[in-house]
Amino acid sequence: MAKITFLNPEFFWLFLLIPLAIIWLVLKRNQQSATLKVSSIKGFKSSNSLLAKLKPYLNVFRLLALSSLIVAMARPRTVDISNKTKTTKGIDIVMAVDVSGSMLAKDLKPNRMEALKRVAADFVEQRPNDRIGLVVYASEAYTKTPVTSDKAVVEQAIESIKYDNVLQDGTGIGMGLATAVNRLKDSKAKSKVIILLTDGVNNAGFIEPETAADIAKQYGIKVYTIGIGTNGMAEFPYAIGANGQFLFQMMKVEIDERLMKSIAQKTDGKYFRATSNDKLAEIYAEINKLETTEIEELKFYDYDEKYRAFVWLAGFLVLVEVGLRNTVYRSFI
Repeated sequence: MAKITFLNPEFFWLFLLIPLAIIWLVLKRNQQSATLKVSSIKGFKSSNSLLAKLKPYLNVFRLLALSSLIVAMARPRTVDISNKTKTTKGIDIVMAVDVSGSMLAKDLKPNRMEALKRVAADFVEQRPNDRIGLVVYASEAYTKTPVTSDKAVVEQAIESIKYDNVLQDGTGIGMGLATAVNRLKDSKAKSKVIILLTDGVNNAGFIEPETAADIAKQYGIKVYTIGIGTNGMAEFPYAIGANGQFLFQMMKVEIDERLMKSIAQKTDGKYFRATSNDKLAEIYAEINKLETTEIEELKFYDYDEKYRAFVWLAGFLVLVEVGLRNTVYRSFI
């Protein structure tokens, strides 16, 4: 019954007539049967048959029939609502991620790279209507996943990010940004966005970050820059021990915030600083809100009318009452 709605619920006010009908039937009860006046009934044998006792309850059929008609007039029905969404203006997003050795620093837990992977995966999950790509860079850069609407592919690519010395160590911010721009320059999307993340200063690559930012601006690409790392000191990897594990020591966190702010400002983006896991999550949540996709939602309503069953029930109850009065109870006084 929780899924049943009524098109004309105002007809339920007619239930106020039911008590009046009961009072009327009680008052008219003695006039509905033939009567015979005699001076004494000593010569008659009293009857205690079940049929005689049930005769007054014939009026219940009439009241139930009236109640069924009231419910039918209220038009009970169930509704099945189906939604269909259509993206009217999509966004193409490329995440450019620094995978240099410093991303293994432990100022974010368990380290910067793992913290980023968790937040980036959640970000992708919340963008079901946009296309997303992934670029990774250290001293060089390459496209790990081209811009695609297949979120499973993107999430798998994010999960596989790791420091493996495939790229020569270093931080080529210009290389990462230029590679991301190259993935978006031919995009026909309404909005083109790069999320550029780094934890250091530009010290590698043959493309200057300012040059890459100029190219992004030329193609109408907005760049959100994120500097990841706490303020002060953090545990950085500096060597690999005999057991194959990284060795860590406390070192000063250095992020070229001036450069990151300049890139963001030049491309109409915004710069953020992630000093903790929670702050990093907040940054991606804010970017998620800043870059909204216009969605057209269509709702389809399928109504299933239920009033016919109550009409049939009312008719059946009336037929039962009339039939009993004119057959079984016809000879009763």
